[in-house]
Amino acid sequence: MKIMQCPLNGPRNISEFVYGGEVRQMPEPNLCSDEEWAEYVFFHDNQIGLVQEWWLHAPSGYWFIAERHTATDDIVRTFDPSELFKERVEFAPNPEVSAA
Repeated sequence: MKIMQCPLNGPRNISEFVYGGEVRQMPEPNLCSDEEWAEYVFFHDNQIGLVQEWWLHAPSGYWFIAERHTATDDIVRTFDPSELFKERVEFAPNPEVSAA
């Protein structure tokens, strides 16, 4: 059984976690083109080596960051996103999308 260290909940079975993608610089959501947003959401570098990734502890709904080596699948460390991000990004409602 593989164990991942959750910064909030401690060591947990890997089956409790959901991969959320690489940590990357997000384009300005309300100013970027559809192509730039699609690039950010759907395309990844997929490099070999140590990468920072978003992970979700599904039972608690807690998002955190893990540093994982993609060749060995070793998780080097996990930490709260506040170590990298100092403020929350709020998404403004899109006026072109009507609420049904």
